[in-house]
Amino acid sequence: MKNKKTGQQNIYLELFWEFFKIGMFTIGGGMAMLPLIQQLVVDKGWLDEEESVDCVAISQALPGIIAINGATYVGRRIAGFGGALLATLGSVLPSFIIIIAAATLLENISGSGIIAGVFMGIKAAVCALMVLTAIRLGKNVLRDPVMWFLAIMAFVLIVFFDVAAVITIILGGLIGVIYQVFWKNRRAEG
Repeated sequence: MKNKKTGQQNIYLELFWEFFKIGMFTIGGGMAMLPLIQQLVVDKGWLDEEESVDCVAISQALPGIIAINGATYVGRRIAGFGGALLATLGSVLPSFIIIIAAATLLENISGSGIIAGVFMGIKAAVCALMVLTAIRLGKNVLRDPVMWFLAIMAFVLIVFFDVAAVITIILGGLIGVIYQVFWKNRRAEG
């Protein structure tokens, strides 16, 4: 009994620590954290590639911050409610600490050219991480022409027609159901 309890405590600590490190050393928010979360969960064997893509999709579709949703999802899958709680806390705590320190510091040095340069470089790096996330997701998810079509149409709707992301997600889900149930299944039967 003691070994099982110790093992459970170890996974709780590991979930907290791994998500704390991601939260502490990833600048740029949830989208910048996604590649690190995906790599972590696959490397640790907590989720396979397909499950990690599902985690990202679910985290993106739900309200709230994608990195916190992802941490909560992974924590729950690995160690139940306690795992979800500790993984979520691990991902949130660094931001909480850093934002308090940064707000205090920036109040004193807000006009500095050095700070403006730092933020310019950080913004560029975050954009690169977001592109990397899109490429990795695309490689894992876009497996047939219908999926490519849906991805391109969602992009066009969001970028050129200013359609809300949640509406494109719902539309994509509906079209996916229609395709799977009425088109793909009928082709397999006939």
